[in-house]
Amino acid sequence: MQPSDVFVGSIDQGTTSTRFLIFNHEGEPVASHQVEFPQIYPNPGWHEHNPLDLVASVETCVEEAVRQFESSGYARQAIKAVGITNQRETTVVWDHETGDPLYNAIVWTDTRSQSIVDELKQKPGASQLQQICGLPLSTYSSSSKLLWLVSNVPKVKEAYDRGTLEFGTVDTWLVYRLNGGHRANVFVSDPTNASRTMFMNLETLDYDNTLLDFFDIRGRVRLPKIVPSSDTSAYGALSYGILAGFPIMGCLGDQSSALVGQKGFSPGMAKNTYGTGCFLLYNVGEKPVISQHGLLATVAYHFDGKPVYALEGSIAVGGSGVKFLQNNLEFFKESKEVNDLALTVDDNGGCVFVTAFSGLFAPYWIDDAKGTIFGITQYTKKGHIARATLEATCFQTKAILDAMEKDSGHTLSELAVDGGMSNSDLAMQTQADLISIPVYRPKMRETTALGAAIAAGLAVGLWRNFAELRDINRAGGAVFEPQKTQKESAELFALWEKAVDMSKGWVGHKNPSQPAAPKNDIPAVIQPSNTTQMVPAKANSSLLPSKSPFITVSSDLDGADEEYLYLELRRVEILQRLKHLEKLKVTLFSN
Repeated sequence: MQPSDVFVGSIDQGTTSTRFLIFNHEGEPVASHQVEFPQIYPNPGWHEHNPLDLVASVETCVEEAVRQFESSGYARQAIKAVGITNQRETTVVWDHETGDPLYNAIVWTDTRSQSIVDELKQKPGASQLQQICGLPLSTYSSSSKLLWLVSNVPKVKEAYDRGTLEFGTVDTWLVYRLNGGHRANVFVSDPTNASRTMFMNLETLDYDNTLLDFFDIRGRVRLPKIVPSSDTSAYGALSYGILAGFPIMGCLGDQSSALVGQKGFSPGMAKNTYGTGCFLLYNVGEKPVISQHGLLATVAYHFDGKPVYALEGSIAVGGSGVKFLQNNLEFFKESKEVNDLALTVDDNGGCVFVTAFSGLFAPYWIDDAKGTIFGITQYTKKGHIARATLEATCFQTKAILDAMEKDSGHTLSELAVDGGMSNSDLAMQTQADLISIPVYRPKMRETTALGAAIAAGLAVGLWRNFAELRDINRAGGAVFEPQKTQKESAELFALWEKAVDMSKGWVGHKNPSQPAAPKNDIPAVIQPSNTTQMVPAKANSSLLPSKSPFITVSSDLDGADEEYLYLELRRVEILQRLKHLEKLKVTLFSN
């Protein structure tokens, strides 16, 4: 069979929706379907998913996309493998004997475990964890979510005591259920997801006894076997449905999958996803780098028998800054209009907008900063503030990339971009000007789903090596070359840094608000998915490139509640970082 006759499927299980795309050899989606599923918010700061809803959403998307594929004249037998990409850190627990979930999945945005994190930080050895696993103690990773479940949910505690408690991130849960659950017992995870649990040693790609003992789960919680991100047999096969018997051959956490989809295979290559916030991943090569600038160390992917690592940084306010102009200041009715408004002026008119709505994150870690606009005069117009809002994200991206270069020792060669704000030519040109290297925006921006397809495609032989992937999804993309000199860019960035410094000190130091105490009656897991109604994605179910793309600044987390949780999560991380710095300061001055 010719490569042109071979296709791979990609399950993209996100925070608010699930999709299934079928890609051809050129990396083009030829069929797709998307559904949204219910979000559960039992208490302030809590965010849950019904694990059965996640599975049901995948089943629906696979069924509908394959039917669409066949209606276009293709045969389902041409799909040779399926890959999975998923929301990371979200924690699922189930019983080994029955395969049934014991509680709702606790989503990555959830902050209920803050008190557990505070206690863990007082334990001996807490300061050494990040050197082993790449992550600091926070509510972000899966570890504290699992401990909360064991401490607060009777069914989970009972399984823990009996030794039948199985834990997994969403990738593990989907693979387990799609293979038929406890009967087949395909119980695996890939390193990009396992590295978000705080249980895995970044160097060995295996569970570390020091970590397991610290969290008191060694021998008491069943953990999935860690296998390569691309493998011909480790992930089993779909056991039922329209693709029954079709093999699953690849798995990547969503941010790593986006890096792979952008083909960031060389050290010094990076991707930025511009959504409600921004997620940057930076390839640092075959050795993990523990950041000195507040970044996270993670696994980028594990192909060909060896892992490749990345540094990760995030920006709290990306597209949400544009939403602020739309909803709070009523500058325009639709977020896509920000570009036109910004183009009504030639520059920012001297305005610098530090969008510190919830402090500033990596690499600044300033929790007492407030959103501040500097340089306003009688000349200032809405267009100047619109430009300054777009520029704020670009300035923060440059700051993180500079930190990544310092940590890794690799010089950035090109920044690949995706996400809603990347549709703005003005924003991407500004980004290129500030970082003084090209910014590449692919024509087809479903790069997260493409990454999972690449992982499966490499295993099945659709592509044999990275060289064959070089031109995948490259045609029709836009490259934004720097148009300012490095001196001009440095002057602009110096002004931004001055503004950041002046935005400090607007908030008094306060302890983070604690999540509401658990209710006495722990809510049960929602009934099986055949009673849950799946909501079709907005507009239509097709994810194929539209003929007239529009600018949108929403991301996977486009709801107000989720945005709030996201910002709360980051605020907690800032406070943790500052406490650590205060301890260092006390130690230094006491010597």
